[in-house]
Amino acid sequence: MKVLLTKDVKGLGKAGEVKEVKDGYGKNFLIGKGFALQATNEVLNKHKAQEKKKAEIEAQEIEDAKALASTLEATKFTIKHKVGANGHLIGSVTNKEIAEAISAELNIELDKKQVHLENKIKTEGIFEADCKLGHGIHASLKVDVIAE
Repeated sequence: MKVLLTKDVKGLGKAGEVKEVKDGYGKNFLIGKGFALQATNEVLNKHKAQEKKKAEIEAQEIEDAKALASTLEATKFTIKHKVGANGHLIGSVTNKEIAEAISAELNIELDKKQVHLENKIKTEGIFEADCKLGHGIHASLKVDVIAE
């Protein structure tokens, strides 16, 4: 009996693979527990269509992430922060503040966890931050910190 695995099965294979198994194992365990479907032409065609759709969606997400990366790299973000008597910032500029600046300026929602700072920003000046956009795509942001 041929089955299409819907979940990973230890010792048999990964989800999406078609495997030849004994009838009792396939019907009673794999199909009965929801680990597999019987590999008919209809099921296989439906699975191929789902995989194709998933690949198209992923390609679109990669395209969108690349476009967003070029937009972010072309823009310089300005953050106003309070400065103490000694000329240093009170506290430091956080990745949350950078994400909020991106949201305010470009109307793009980014999670603060997507913005990574190499070192804490404790002085005025121009700094770089790394922004993770998914699918291995990164953007290098220029952040200008000025006194409030």
